[in-house]
Amino acid sequence: MANTRIPLAVLVLAVVVFSGAGAAAQKASGVAATYNLYNPEKINWDLRTAGVYCATWDADMPLAWRQRYGWTAFCGPAGAHGEAACGRCLQVTNSATGARTTARVVDQCDNGGLDLDIAVFRQIDTDGHGLGNGHLVVDYQFVGCQD
Repeated sequence: MANTRIPLAVLVLAVVVFSGAGAAAQKASGVAATYNLYNPEKINWDLRTAGVYCATWDADMPLAWRQRYGWTAFCGPAGAHGEAACGRCLQVTNSATGARTTARVVDQCDNGGLDLDIAVFRQIDTDGHGLGNGHLVVDYQFVGCQD
């Protein structure tokens, strides 16, 4: 009996370790977030009109889905990229102030972080330093979109 318990304990430990590693890969801290003028409310939240990368897969999602969260481009150091990131949600937190919001990935970027729609950027730029500097330092993690 003792021999069967040791392998089971090792198996449980391995599952916990690998599960934790997968979750850790879905977030990052100290990431640069710039802003983009997607202005989705001015284009009826139309991904094709915006010319975003994820329009190929998500343009025909219902309007309520497209407008539920502000938009962001994603090219952060942790998490899925390309098509696998499209439509996913990020909880984004201003590292300096703690202000946070949720944004939906609709585009790619090349700044190594996030490129938030200006409205999303302003939501978490509660001290105004982000607009003044042209970027914020943020933490992000992938979260469920609740839709």
